[in-house]
Amino acid sequence: MTQDLTDLAAFVTVARAGGFREAARAGGGSASRLSEAVRRLETGLGVRLLNRTTRSVAPTEAGMRLLERLGPALAEVESALDVVNGFRDRPAGTLRLNVPLSAARLVLPALVPPFLAAYPEIRLEVVVEDGFVDVLAAGCDAGIRYDERLEQDMIAVPIGPRRQRFATAASPAYLDRRGRPEHPRDLLAHACLLGRFPSGALTAPWEFERDGDIVRVDPSGPLIVRVAASDLAVEAAVAGTGIVHLFEDWLRPQLASGALEPVLEPWWQVFSGPFLYYPGRRLLPAPLRAFVDFVGAQASRARTGG
Repeated sequence: MTQDLTDLAAFVTVARAGGFREAARAGGGSASRLSEAVRRLETGLGVRLLNRTTRSVAPTEAGMRLLERLGPALAEVESALDVVNGFRDRPAGTLRLNVPLSAARLVLPALVPPFLAAYPEIRLEVVVEDGFVDVLAAGCDAGIRYDERLEQDMIAVPIGPRRQRFATAASPAYLDRRGRPEHPRDLLAHACLLGRFPSGALTAPWEFERDGDIVRVDPSGPLIVRVAASDLAVEAAVAGTGIVHLFEDWLRPQLASGALEPVLEPWWQVFSGPFLYYPGRRLLPAPLRAFVDFVGAQASRARTGG
């Protein structure tokens, strides 16, 4: 029994996306065509693969078993077809990156425009997630994370600035009203603006370091926002609601304008920059290979000042 490869790929796309509309948005296709392809596949196999409701789509047990086997198989097919890409004058295809919000905000803006200008036949799709995920299972080619433990078959390449700091800041009006902390533990008596990861964990404790002395504090305050809404915490800090603790580069415009004043700057912790990571297979998809080479060239120019 043979099934159309396009129908199999449509099933995998819909199952991973959790819906026909979501899959169509991700792939730039038509929800009706995807629905027709999955229905055709189910008819050919004689078994239901997806349970459909008005709100969601989820694989049946048979669908889950098929998805587990098809995912790696289709990835191999894509790799095989991508070999032909090497014979083109310029790489073409789609590159999917899974990145945290901080990388989307602070790292990619300097890389994406020149990369797409250099490779106009590549389509870049950026998926923003702050949890650590299996990039292949998520349907992505590569990811960006900070100082993560990577599996043995993953390769990590430095991307973006190699030295970053977490900054703590508040509006001058707030500090005039509540006082200026002189030690990280003083933050326990202040209104602090906290974040929450998708997992539900708070972006706390806040960690500080000075002359080898590490201090962790678990502050509280009137506002907790999801990491994806960190700009709200920044705006609240500017309005005088409390003290914010975020990437220095994120707060740089407000610090430069004076809307925010540095707090405990000698204690700001330095950490290493992010890494681009991807499976260490021998044949990389042409768009990913082009991006890896581009990132490496940018890093080399930054080191030499070129």
